[in-house]
Formats: sequence, structure tokens, C-alpha cells
Amino acid sequence: MNHFASLVFAVCLLASTTVLADTDDRLVLVGASYGKNVLAICESDGTVIWKHDTAGPQRGHAGHHDVQLLPNGNILFHDSWTKTKEITLDKEVVWEYDSAVMNGNEGKRVDVHAFARLDNGETVIVESGVGRIIHVDKDGKIIKQVPLGEGGRKNTRLMRMLDNGHYLACAENPGVVTEYDSEGKVVWEYEIGTRVFGAIRLKNGNTLICSGSGNSVVEVTPEKKIVWEVSKTIPDSKITLGWMTALQELPNGNLVAGNCHAGEENPQIFEITKDKSVVWEFDEWELVGNGLACWQILDAEQSAMIRKQLKALNK
Repeated sequence: MNHFASLVFAVCLLASTTVLADTDDRLVLVGASYGKNVLAICESDGTVIWKHDTAGPQRGHAGHHDVQLLPNGNILFHDSWTKTKEITLDKEVVWEYDSAVMNGNEGKRVDVHAFARLDNGETVIVESGVGRIIHVDKDGKIIKQVPLGEGGRKNTRLMRMLDNGHYLACAENPGVVTEYDSEGKVVWEYEIGTRVFGAIRLKNGNTLICSGSGNSVVEVTPEKKIVWEVSKTIPDSKITLGWMTALQELPNGNLVAGNCHAGEENPQIFEITKDKSVVWEFDEWELVGNGLACWQILDAEQSAMIRKQLKALNK
């Protein structure tokens, strides 16, 4: 092997080792419902290191459609369609907001499928049915509210805050991904035509969409051109796509997608490269069953923080 080939081999080996180490070290936060009703933090191989049983079914199943690890190690989640809670790793609820009765919603139909804690301490909650996005402070006081659009857009699944302060929201019917500005004006939308669940804005400016009942993951440009897609199955793998839910873009450029309701023979989460090679699978049927809609891949810093906190709790 000449010097150049040796150098290339060494670089490739280092890159491969780095990716493997990142995967081995990652933690996965999951929130499963549909009879499982559990929050858990797992190693990349599925080993459970923390678990919390949540409330039982309501209207058919509990409402785990979103989850977020907070900077202090607490977890923001919901165990019903209306109650958003913050829980410590010691399983103490330290904050709660009930959209069923607060800030004018009493007696109205309201479902919550998406939320986020912002850096300024406000919690953003998307209230389907009443059709609004609200920002509330730690005392539950509304700081801001933004209306959702008409024609079925009042009923959402995931919403993600964008770097520009806009909201990227998914409406199941009519199956459209809508970007609202800070005042609620529609500035961009893409109609995918299925019961769409999740979407994120990629670093390249495109929008990645999990089509829900469309059994696909689709990347579209701002001009609404499809530039990347996996549909029904993944080439050169045995993975069949079910109800596609949450998404995450990793620092290495790989994409992670939630594969809910896909049956026992398929992973519930998978990591895929842009050349459509599957490089990691989360397949923990006994833990999450057929109802893992929401999860978060924790980065190295977050994983280290969680390990440290759990170690302190277990002393």
C-alpha cells in the first residue's frame, strides 16, 4: 500500500470509528403510547437506563406526540391530549399546563400534539381545535398567541420553531406543511396530500417532511421541488415504512425518522444517509410496541449530562 493509499485508509478508518463512537454513545429519549404509555431514556442499543410510566389511555390512547429534553435535564412531555408537563429525572412534576381549562379554553374541544420550551423560558404550545399557537410563561400566563390557518390547518400534529422565529406546522387534513411568520401570516406551505405528521427545516434550507399515512420521507426545496425521497420501503434494506412521524437532522448530515405503526418486523426509528443507506436502527418492540410517535436523539453533551444526573440519583 503506497503512502497516499495508507493516508486515505487511515482517514476513512478514523471517520468510521468516529461515527461508530457517536452512535454507541448516544442516548435516545422516547415517548410511546397506544397501550405502552411510557417515557424512557435508552442507550443506542435499546438498553433502558431511565423509565417513567405515564397516564393511561384517553379517547383510545394516551397522547405522546411530542417530547423535549430541556437544558437542565428535565423532560417536557404530555400524557394526555391537553396536559403539558415538565418532569425531573427524579420523577417530580415541576410544571404543568392544562390546555383544556386555561386561558379561555374551558368547554371547547382542544388537543395538544406539539410544544417546545424556548431559551427565554416561555413554553410554546400548539392547541388544535381552537386553532392557535400560544406562548405561556412559567405561571401559565399567555405572552403571545398566533392563529392557525383555516381549511383544516387548525388541527395539527408536529410544529417546530425555525431559526427566523417562524413556526413550521403540520396539519393532518388537508395534509399540508405550513410556515407561519411570527404574527401568523402564511409565508410558505407545501401540500403533500396525506395525513402529514412532522417536518423540519434542514440546514440547506430545504424542508424535510414525514408524510404520516403517506409512508414516506420527502425533502422539498423552497420552490417545492422534491429533491430526495424514500417511500414505502428503503432500498437495500428490509425496512417497510409505516406511519412516518418525527424527524431529526444530525450534525453529520444523516437523517433520523420515526417509523410508527410499522409492525413488529420493522424498527421504530432509523438513521439514514443521503445516499439512502441505513446506518442505525432502534427496534425495541417490547418497550414501545407499535406506538412510538415521538423521540429525541440526544447529542454527546446532552447524553453526558443525563448520565451524570442519573449516576447522582442512583448513589
